[in-house]
Amino acid sequence: MTERRKYRVIQWATGNVGSRALRSVIEHPEMELVGLWVSSEGKVGKDAGELAGLGSETGVKATNSAADLIALDADCVLYMRQGTDWDELVSILASGKNVVTTRGDFHHPGTIEPANRKRIEDACQQGGTSIYSTGSSPGFVTEALTIPLLSLARRHDLITIDEYADVSSRDSPEMLFQIMGFGEPVGPYDQRRAEHLKGDFGSSLSQIGEAIGLPIDEIEAFGELSGTKETLHIAAGTVEAGTVGAMRTTITCKHQGRSVLRFRANWYVTTDIQDEGWNLRDSGWRIQTEGDTPVLVDIHFPVPEEDYAAFTPGLTAHRPVNAIAAVCAAEPGIRTTVDLPQIVPVFA
Repeated sequence: MTERRKYRVIQWATGNVGSRALRSVIEHPEMELVGLWVSSEGKVGKDAGELAGLGSETGVKATNSAADLIALDADCVLYMRQGTDWDELVSILASGKNVVTTRGDFHHPGTIEPANRKRIEDACQQGGTSIYSTGSSPGFVTEALTIPLLSLARRHDLITIDEYADVSSRDSPEMLFQIMGFGEPVGPYDQRRAEHLKGDFGSSLSQIGEAIGLPIDEIEAFGELSGTKETLHIAAGTVEAGTVGAMRTTITCKHQGRSVLRFRANWYVTTDIQDEGWNLRDSGWRIQTEGDTPVLVDIHFPVPEEDYAAFTPGLTAHRPVNAIAAVCAAEPGIRTTVDLPQIVPVFA
């Protein structure tokens, strides 16, 4: 059981997920916000309460000075910036501050580039600190939920995790059309997208493979595109009939040539697509284990459409906040879901 006390926390970044984490820390009964890092000059000097969307001030002002925050006395940093700044993280950890991050670089120590891994581990030893990557996906669904499902079996064949994400209500034209490629002519899948997901999800699943005695020696990643049957008018704009309306990326982890862990990201703006064999459904997860004790778990999000945009950041932000106590109590080093105790939230 983790120690019950007040944790002094620094929130690092205030994007969509970071802002939700910030609010959660401010409202948490066992946490005290002591610092806030922002990347935008326009946010510097603003009160954390304002940036978290609260109606009251906290007295903590946002800064873009990493050095000033590293000099503070704090137990943990919630590191949620865009991109991983290895020098920055080394300084934070060496200063005596634990780190919980939504960056996917630390799910499995064995897949970290050796020089970076050594720098992080040395910093953890110097500061007596730990670092832990988590979130909803990867994190909760690929690790925390997978472990108890596999605990029912004595022969494991394959686990398949399907993630379904309807992004039609997301009012982000640049993200959906320019970055993700919705509304573009259906053509070859950009393998760079698959490789990007392979890094985060492959490392997360590799952690599980190693833990269950089936270490991963090969990771495959490929993607597929499917066109929408009809012209759509979504929050971000118009998707013409026949253009990309759905994309599916599959990450498969193999042990000695056999597929043992698989994640499929099904992202779409409509379920009415040309490739009906995809069997798309509403947002959530479907997890199926194959072995001597097969199970099938369907997870849905029972949230009204008008509340969905406000709901989704919490899926990623809340687990890192809830993990702070366990990470602060852990032995120094790169910690994983396998070696940490179960993450238990405190509500009062």
